[in-house]
Amino acid sequence: MPELPDITVYLDALDQRILNKTLQNLRIASPFLLRTAAPPLADTFGKEVLQLRRLGKRICIGLEGDLWLVLHLMIAGRLHWKPRGVKVSPPRGLAAFDFPDGSLLWTEAGSKKRASLHVVQGEAGLAALDPGGLEVLDSSLAQFSARLTAANHTLKRALTDPRLFSGIGNAYSDEILWDAQLGPLALTQKLSAAEIARLYEAIRRSLSEWTARLRAEAAGAFPEKVTAFRPGMAVHGRYKLPCPRCSTPVQRIRYADNETNYCPTCQTNGRLLADRGLSRLLGADWPRTLAELELLTQR
Repeated sequence: MPELPDITVYLDALDQRILNKTLQNLRIASPFLLRTAAPPLADTFGKEVLQLRRLGKRICIGLEGDLWLVLHLMIAGRLHWKPRGVKVSPPRGLAAFDFPDGSLLWTEAGSKKRASLHVVQGEAGLAALDPGGLEVLDSSLAQFSARLTAANHTLKRALTDPRLFSGIGNAYSDEILWDAQLGPLALTQKLSAAEIARLYEAIRRSLSEWTARLRAEAAGAFPEKVTAFRPGMAVHGRYKLPCPRCSTPVQRIRYADNETNYCPTCQTNGRLLADRGLSRLLGADWPRTLAELELLTQR
């Protein structure tokens, strides 16, 4: 799922291409995409784009008349800038936003249609879609600490909960926790003040540095290589590859469609975290340390 750095770079590209331009038409190919009936979609046609905004992991396009188009790309949704009138080809093609100089094509890979489009009126309409997560880049350490420790969750769950923190998902949470040298299953209310401060700085550093890196990669072009797996990431998507800090093989916890990647040496004091599938299979034979894992794999 595109996260804060990716959404920011999308907004940069849209600012250059559609701000102060008229939305002439919006062609929807997927019946599952539009999630609202009022205001009607047709009310947005012929309206000028006056502002662009990020709302968590959503892209918000503000039009004349205080109308907003709110795009949630979800896991597999992507945007592309194409010549005006580009064909929207199902099943990947979801919609096309037609402007005088080109069309914004929205696609979604895979069979699970999770992406969504809302048409809302004014700030109240936007607020109804806002999960309420704290913008860590705009918050103080005290605000961050209060939000983090309000309930006792694992760090992985806390960072990726949009009701707690805005714009952080599976990929960048792995990078943040590696940077902070904290385990994904550490409990928020068990952290010391020093660990909370380290995590706060790691979030701000990781999100800022990755945003700058993606902006440099785009170099003004429309970002076409939006992915959760990027060269230069320390642990995310790097299972069994060496940690760039200590060279320990990166480990993982798999669940549903996602996995959490971490370095056991840097983040969990050498302890392996139980993978749900494998730990059920191996039971008492599940390796607790890297040394035990090496012995198991040598059998």
